[in-house]
Amino acid sequence: MLLIYNRPGFVEELGEAERDTLFAEVGAIMKELQESGEWVGGEALTDPSTTRTVRERGGRPAVTDGPFLEAKEHFAGYLTVDCETEERAVEIARRWPDVRYGGHMEVRAVMNQSGTEM
Repeated sequence: MLLIYNRPGFVEELGEAERDTLFAEVGAIMKELQESGEWVGGEALTDPSTTRTVRERGGRPAVTDGPFLEAKEHFAGYLTVDCETEERAVEIARRWPDVRYGGHMEVRAVMNQSGTEM
């Protein structure tokens, strides 16, 4: 799984040409992954202000609104890919355009009943 982290609102701060370029790059990578059979799924996530966090407080679940970490980046979405190697997943993540705009990608294997192997 490729986890996408970026700064809220960064896309809106880009000029039209930069946004078009960014979305074209995402589209090209997505098309490549679909054609190669590596694409499994993925979604963008809503703005972090819509987050609800559940934590234990005094032995009971407590629900609070919004993001609570003082962070410039948030978990913005994910891609699930089925790659032959971890190196291939890293290659895809390195090409994701959010990385150039101050975001980052986290590459993690998804555990299944057989363990953590990719």
